[in-house]
Amino acid sequence: MPGFAKGRGVSILIAVTVATWPAAGQNIMPSVGSGAHLLSSDAAVLEIEDIKKDLPCTVTSVKPVLGFDLKFHSGYDITLPLRELAGESGALTIVLKVTSANGKDNPVYFSQRYSVPDIEDEARGDAYLQGSFDIGEGEYHVMWMMRDKLERVCSSSWDITATLPTKDQSMKLPIAANVIEASDLEFFKDEPPVTRIEGPNPLKVKVLINFAPQKANAASMAPVDTSALVSILRNISREPRICKFSLVAFNMTDQKVVYRKEDMDQINFPELGKALSNIKLGVVDYKNLADKRSETEFLSHLIQDELSHNSTDAVIFAGPKVMLDHPLPNESLQEISDINFPVFYMNYILTPQQTPWRDSIGNVVKRLKGVEYTISRPRDLWNAWSDIMGRIAKTKLVATAATSPN
Repeated sequence: MPGFAKGRGVSILIAVTVATWPAAGQNIMPSVGSGAHLLSSDAAVLEIEDIKKDLPCTVTSVKPVLGFDLKFHSGYDITLPLRELAGESGALTIVLKVTSANGKDNPVYFSQRYSVPDIEDEARGDAYLQGSFDIGEGEYHVMWMMRDKLERVCSSSWDITATLPTKDQSMKLPIAANVIEASDLEFFKDEPPVTRIEGPNPLKVKVLINFAPQKANAASMAPVDTSALVSILRNISREPRICKFSLVAFNMTDQKVVYRKEDMDQINFPELGKALSNIKLGVVDYKNLADKRSETEFLSHLIQDELSHNSTDAVIFAGPKVMLDHPLPNESLQEISDINFPVFYMNYILTPQQTPWRDSIGNVVKRLKGVEYTISRPRDLWNAWSDIMGRIAKTKLVATAATSPN
């Protein structure tokens, strides 16, 4: 029996030259007997792979790319002339069938319906749409179609392959080979419970994460930035050897701590997401703008307060580079110069060659004899976390042995 993806599996973004169209919710296609509940005309197009251009459009396949969440993301881009949709409001319906080479009898269907606003006859320009879905390693065949209110159809098909390079085979992917899933666009959904390895001296860590975009003056967080930062936190939260988490999420532009929780059994992602939704990127407080040293003072006090009163086994900084005009004053770091716990910095930067020099947080971590990792690819995140946990476990073992009675 065919599989059916969740309603949010294909995400479509419509951006046109004259307006932004509100997207309708995606629907799960119910199964009937041994096939999907399709209109007979749609079924004919998908099953016999009838390539049509009644509705002139251009669809381009997107090659599978491994994201920081360690999932292969694939999909398509669509261009549709606005003049083809001119007239009274109507709808666009998109249906696609994705089949694994190892499961040809078990395809997965996605569908989406969009309301189209009234468009003037002389409208110029194009409508742009994007769709996505997630897959595990393997080979897949995609049959895609789009239908308008006049029952005109644009359809296409293509093949895609998702595979890890040989040097990345040690990475454990959350989606099994030959599996097709809906793209999960909810970055801050709750994390499933993890069975912790508790002992007489359970591990505790503190994470200080700068939730900010790559470009300091950006008006919003790019999805890739949000995905990367959340993926860093999820990697930490899924570590079974860590039993307690303290999390401090801050934003350097606002110069504010957005979220703080101590000694959590697990990170509360929905709560974190709600707190982060209040950040107004691109808006700088006038007082902070007038005070050229305000960013330096904020970061200095944050590091001093969080590290001097730390009771965890390790502190992990994470986020994009923080390039300050003024260095952190030496006297403000005196209280933390003799800390007895390891410090790490997971520096997220997609193009490290553009900013190769160490940032302000990196300078502090170096001074504290910590370790900095550049995170620009999923592989970097996987390798960095493996090394960090190895170092934390070793330090904890040595400290436990030193305090144990003979």
